[in-house]
Amino acid sequence: MNTTHVTSTLLDEIIKNEKTLKDLSTPQLVEKALERGEGVLTSTGALQVTTGKYTGRSPKDKFIVQDSSVMSKVDWGSVNQPISPEVFEKLYEKVLNHLQTKDELFLFHGYAGADKAYQMPIAVLNENAWHNLFSRQLFIRPKQEELADHQAEFTVISAPSFKANPEIDGTKSETFIMISFEKRIVLIGGTEYAGEIKKSIFSIMNYLLPEQDILSMHCSANVGVEGDVALFFGLSGTGKTTLSADPNRQLIGDDEHGWSNNGVFNIEGGCYAKTVNLSEEKEPQIFNAIQFGTVLENVIVDNESRRADYDDISLTENTRAAYSIDKIPNIVEPSIAGHPSTIIFLTADASGVLPPISKLTKEQAMYHFLSGYTSKLAGTERGITEPEATFSTCFGSPFLPLPAYRYAEMLGQKIDQHEANVFLVNTGWSGGGYGTGERMELAYTRSMVQAALEGELDSVETTVDPFFGLHIPTHCPGVPDHVLQPKKTWSDPKAYDEKATELANQFKENFKKFDHISEEIKNAGPLV
Repeated sequence: MNTTHVTSTLLDEIIKNEKTLKDLSTPQLVEKALERGEGVLTSTGALQVTTGKYTGRSPKDKFIVQDSSVMSKVDWGSVNQPISPEVFEKLYEKVLNHLQTKDELFLFHGYAGADKAYQMPIAVLNENAWHNLFSRQLFIRPKQEELADHQAEFTVISAPSFKANPEIDGTKSETFIMISFEKRIVLIGGTEYAGEIKKSIFSIMNYLLPEQDILSMHCSANVGVEGDVALFFGLSGTGKTTLSADPNRQLIGDDEHGWSNNGVFNIEGGCYAKTVNLSEEKEPQIFNAIQFGTVLENVIVDNESRRADYDDISLTENTRAAYSIDKIPNIVEPSIAGHPSTIIFLTADASGVLPPISKLTKEQAMYHFLSGYTSKLAGTERGITEPEATFSTCFGSPFLPLPAYRYAEMLGQKIDQHEANVFLVNTGWSGGGYGTGERMELAYTRSMVQAALEGELDSVETTVDPFFGLHIPTHCPGVPDHVLQPKKTWSDPKAYDEKATELANQFKENFKKFDHISEEIKNAGPLV
């Protein structure tokens, strides 16, 4: 029996079945989620849901099907774990049979990629209404007249209530996220965390776009009144979403972009913002975007007033809001702009030794892009309870199927071609490491970023950091001079030196894996 034919026929049957509700509107999906007891309405009209025991991504349960079409292209390893086509097919059939037993399913048709020249039609099939609402918020929504001709090039199938048996199904746990490039299917089971849906499509775009000579990037992007585009690279919790939501600049997107020969375009149609300690005073755009249609993940809500308590992290520190990008008042429509003139690498350094802002040479930019240093913050992945140092190549290693140098080489070429200025910004700790120092004040970070974007740091005097070789501005408007020099914020200079030496050596050790990189880039790292 041809298993592939059986599963494709079964999927067609499920999609065509009348109990599969197709392309419901936001109000319809909210009604369905409430009717099914999947969540509650908050005082702002947002839908609050919880995701059970999985409140972050499960990277150890993510696989790529190792078929002949991708065998020689994917950078196989602990991030891109191989799974055999046979294991995938059996699990695929099981999941479809499981979905056939459901009284209702939900199907969303949409797009990834705002630039129509490179747009990919997608479909998302869910057993939960709120997951379908999430997909509707996060991906690009088609106009009604576009639905008639919509042909999905990839379909995400999310079945959280189907739990795998590792001994029988060949998985590592009950949870699995599997991408088959040959079948054009993403299979998700055993987890209710909606971020898996979003990031699986991002992983696919990170495979497909470089093949079209487009740099795919884990970054946010905005544009000033004069058309100057800025990119903000960084892992979860470093401030991409917060810093790109600037009332004086138009938002292109908050997390995923492509950089083609035409310029920059958003891959998504929505934002997935962290809400821990969210306040209207500090982050008004995000705070006010949380309204009807927004999905609030794992945010604690008062039973009577239904007000969200963004300071309560009793479920997880990784609380999230998923909302359509048009809920941000100042956006570019469509989400497309020109070539970037400023690139900012964001890091949340839990050791508290990296300067809050520094200017990078082209070689340093390549070094720090490949290093992708930050501290994983609590909650973004299962098992992370306090910050720990991590090096995530290209600030997006968990989502990059191709070898890192592919993305790095493309970035280097584009920096040269468009003469972009690059800065490293530390949104992490100052005056000591995690537990001793304090998190960098957001107001200071905003002032530094603004100065970088407006060219105020282009000709300012700098000092060279003795540990990392970074060029630190001696002055920045809106920031006390001593804050710019990390050692001056520590009460114990010797302790600072020890910690800086330790981090510098971690950089060196991590970079050893890049044996194909030029000496100029290797020598652009720490001086220790």
